[in-house]
Amino acid sequence: MALYITDECINCDVCEPECPNGAISQGEEIYEIDPNLCTECVGHYDEPQCQQVCPVECIPQDPNHVESKDELMEKYNIITAAM
Repeated sequence: MALYITDECINCDVCEPECPNGAISQGEEIYEIDPNLCTECVGHYDEPQCQQVCPVECIPQDPNHVESKDELMEKYNIITAAM
């Protein structure tokens, strides 16, 4: 699954620099995660880094973008090949 940021986000700016895929960006009101770039840090880290640093725990898994670990690894390989 990709992750997403809920409206509980306080715009603290700590998640964006932690994302190794550049999936997090400032939206109109709060930070947003691009599900096409989010691999839950698969291929980079054991745990999603944005979830680790978020002080308000507003980054759950996105039920609208269900992916297995294998699918996330495949996405990671595509993203890193394009970089």
